[in-house]
Amino acid sequence: MEKAVIFDFNGTLFFDNDKHIQAWNEMSLTIRQKGISEEELHTRLNGVPNHQIIEYFLQREIDEKESKRYSLMKEELYRQACLDDPASFHLVKGVTEYFDLLKKQAIPFTIASASIKENIDFFVEHFHLDRWMDPEKIVYDNGSYTSKEKMFLDAAKLLDCDIQEILIFEDSLAGIHHAYEAGCRKIIVVCPKEKEETFKALPGVIQTIQDFSEMMK
Repeated sequence: MEKAVIFDFNGTLFFDNDKHIQAWNEMSLTIRQKGISEEELHTRLNGVPNHQIIEYFLQREIDEKESKRYSLMKEELYRQACLDDPASFHLVKGVTEYFDLLKKQAIPFTIASASIKENIDFFVEHFHLDRWMDPEKIVYDNGSYTSKEKMFLDAAKLLDCDIQEILIFEDSLAGIHHAYEAGCRKIIVVCPKEKEETFKALPGVIQTIQDFSEMMK
């Protein structure tokens, strides 16, 4: 049994990829007058902090003030897209039951997400995440992270557990790579059935699932 668990959020606990694509596409059109490509989505956007995505769009370095302005703009578009689609605005199947099981077994867990604080607050409010975890122990994009590797290590410290003893749930290639680089050797990937073989071949990946009902078997 795992000693602690770290969850990515977007695309892992909440299937919202279409909402991020919609918001980033609007931002791309605003910044560089063209939409995002499928290749850019997988190699430049998924699992990457907002600051780096915005610099990629602008093709130059930006300061904290400019980064925050663009990031807030994008995330406001994203949150509105979520609210405009209430039918899909819910946690992935099996998540709440799995959270309940971890709580019952006294296994500590938290979230390490490339989302900014405004989005984390949004998720805590609408999904009532404080029923299961301390919001103060959620690691998010506060502007200081260059990758999720340090996020995972900081989350491990907050859980008071060695990263090698922690189970991490991820969904993106970048997130899986950073989890492995951080020292995790127990990564479960949430992915479509047709992508299982690709993800299973990656270092550190021990299992793939389509939703969290599979963790209750």
